[in-house]
Amino acid sequence: MRINRGILYGIGAYTLWGLLPVYWKALKAVPAIEILANRMVWSMLFVALLLVVRQHWRWLRPTLQNPRTVLTYVATATLLSINWFTYIWAVNAGFIVETSLGYFINPLINVLLGVLFLKERLRPGQFVALSLAAGGVAYLTFSYGAFPWIALTLAMTFGFYGLIRKTGPLQSTEGLALETATMFLPALAYLVYLNANGNGALGHADPMTLFLLAGTGVVTGVPLLLFGAAAKRITMTNLGLLQYIAPTLQFLIGVLIYREPFVRDQMIGFGFIWLALVVYTFEGVRYSR
Repeated sequence: MRINRGILYGIGAYTLWGLLPVYWKALKAVPAIEILANRMVWSMLFVALLLVVRQHWRWLRPTLQNPRTVLTYVATATLLSINWFTYIWAVNAGFIVETSLGYFINPLINVLLGVLFLKERLRPGQFVALSLAAGGVAYLTFSYGAFPWIALTLAMTFGFYGLIRKTGPLQSTEGLALETATMFLPALAYLVYLNANGNGALGHADPMTLFLLAGTGVVTGVPLLLFGAAAKRITMTNLGLLQYIAPTLQFLIGVLIYREPFVRDQMIGFGFIWLALVVYTFEGVRYSR
């Protein structure tokens, strides 16, 4: 039996994203804002190297001459920065389980944004799924007496990021290049400032930490390349099914490896979300057929 290469690329992308908490935990001694700055700088260098290898620069001049396009990707870079910082901070603060909730909710947020901003019609099954997810979030809020802001920040920022990228004119690699270029100078300036004051990890950390910081560009870029390759080869329905690999791995890592608490109230709240995803997935597969 021959497996579609797109499926393998998709599994690879979502598996790498699902394993990211282990990577960020290995950098726990470095402040989240400094990890973020390194990720911005090294991601830019990784994407620039990719463009050099591909000799793919023709898009750059007309893009920079279009202020609307530039502002679009400044907006996506801002959303991506908030998403990355929240995720890195939450992982190293012991909230991996809640980050997984954010990415479980994300597909349903995408549906809601499509209805609100792209005038897409909400099918009955999608309405049921969204209602169940809203019930789960409400239950978690009232049972804990605290709003699950980490999960919703991740879901909303990535949802709006996807919405703007969907309507943007650039392809995946070009868009990421412009986003990381937008982040590059502020991030580099911050790292130079830290090291000039003797506080930066790049000038004082052990070799393994330096290696991991430099590797943030690779762990950012490689899953995106795999995802882009998968998106070209398989249907959006199949890609939608694969996307649950990442939050499932994050959830298991949080509970089984880092022993984060998962009590009865969380089980009930997550149960609503998981039931919503079952309804959403079944409805999506049935509709595509």
